[in-house]
Amino acid sequence: MKIYSVKEAYVTLQGEGAQTGRAAVFLRFAGCNLWSGLERDRARAVCNFCDTDFVGTDGENGGKFEGAQALADHVLAVWAEASSRGGQPYVICTGGEPLLQLDPNAIAALKAAGFEIGVETNGTIEAPEGLDWICVSPKANAPLKQLRGNELKLVFPQDEAEAQPDQFESLQFQHFFLQPKDDRAQAENTAAAAAYCMKHPKWRLSLQTHKLIGLP
Repeated sequence: MKIYSVKEAYVTLQGEGAQTGRAAVFLRFAGCNLWSGLERDRARAVCNFCDTDFVGTDGENGGKFEGAQALADHVLAVWAEASSRGGQPYVICTGGEPLLQLDPNAIAALKAAGFEIGVETNGTIEAPEGLDWICVSPKANAPLKQLRGNELKLVFPQDEAEAQPDQFESLQFQHFFLQPKDDRAQAENTAAAAAYCMKHPKWRLSLQTHKLIGLP
């Protein structure tokens, strides 16, 4: 039976993109295929600007879950503890890279528990069927295999030619977002992203509003 490794699971408001402001269980799977998550490896990583801790299973409501049903039961318990009745239960599968673990069995079990399912992926693995919302965040030097979905969210700026916004505009996504890179030059990055969106209205600015208002 498959073991699912979860860094953390908690209810908060989605802070980014088209679903901003919506309550959801953030189900953060451990592990990624573009960086080990260890600082000693950051400089050599394919993605070296990640701001998320996805190593291990020691976060809030984290752990190892034996089988898809155990995983879904856990997510439902996290949702039920934090949310009152009403509204569509929503889970956002994230990471790290969630598609290393999220499979048809887990999707079916979460659906049976009543969840609408979103995923935030780097796009290097094709998404399985059954997901309700697919957000792809491409990274330079990483082969993009998920070429369609609901939103494409590009961290901006990235220096590499293959990570420029115009490289993605022909892909089949409903929404295109630029998200300012969260580093020491964040103010400059935000201004640059806003300026780009004003000149290229296919793109919209996505801010990490959860950080602005103090949510996890």
